[in-house]
Amino acid sequence: MTYIAMEFIKGHDLTKHIKAPNLLPVPEVLRYIAEAAEALDYAHTNSVVHRDIKPANMMLLAETKTIKLMDFGIARLTDSSKTKTGMVLGTPSYMSPEQLSGKKVDGRSDLFSLGVTLYQLLTGQLPFQADSMATLMFKIANEPHTPLSMVRQDLPPALNAIVEKSLSKDMEQRFQRGNDLARELRGLIGG
Repeated sequence: MTYIAMEFIKGHDLTKHIKAPNLLPVPEVLRYIAEAAEALDYAHTNSVVHRDIKPANMMLLAETKTIKLMDFGIARLTDSSKTKTGMVLGTPSYMSPEQLSGKKVDGRSDLFSLGVTLYQLLTGQLPFQADSMATLMFKIANEPHTPLSMVRQDLPPALNAIVEKSLSKDMEQRFQRGNDLARELRGLIGG
């Protein structure tokens, strides 16, 4: 018999914080995304790619105010013999260009999705928006996002650079590891 055992968590996912007036304070957002990046680094080090990082899969624990990543239901091992290309799984608004095109993905794809989540938690909007799925997919794959600084001018300039790197179309230009992203974010909040 096949089954999935899941931990019961007291808390809520981050979707309640993706629109004004419920946006979280910037230091909290940076800390939560840093925690998620570190969790992803652990998963990636163990050859697991989540493939569906988004606010709905990030639970904020009520007691400890820490983040847990949820729903590894479409996660895959990065071993090439176990990974299928040509299969698109995930939530399109948060997917990386390579994931949308059905190419083989690795941890850097999760970090792109985490960058989309960071952008949304900071601004209350997605970096790529369109009226149709086809247009959305085209924008993610080919067009630049609206710079963070144009949407919210009160954010530190260094944060704009972090988001730019996270949302790079070229995997080689993104953060290569979750711990690298976490270190940059923690540097902005002093720890």
